[in-house]
Amino acid sequence: MKVAISVPDPIFNAAERMAKERRVPRSQVFSEALAEYVAKHNSSAVTAKLNAVYDGPGSQVDPALASAQYASLSHEAW
Repeated sequence: MKVAISVPDPIFNAAERMAKERRVPRSQVFSEALAEYVAKHNSSAVTAKLNAVYDGPGSQVDPALASAQYASLSHEAW
């Protein structure tokens, strides 16, 4: 898909140099950068979903299991 965007001159020039150094189209450099940006910032969506799951009912550790785990700690060599 073609998209028209405005990019500050220093960023455009750096992308242009990178594309030439890597011998790839400039659009590939921008696409890869955008993909990396989206992946990095999408982690907050994953965190939000996990928070929703663990904030819900049934997300607590069973008391018997917690007690057994706690009791086993005294047998560990720290």
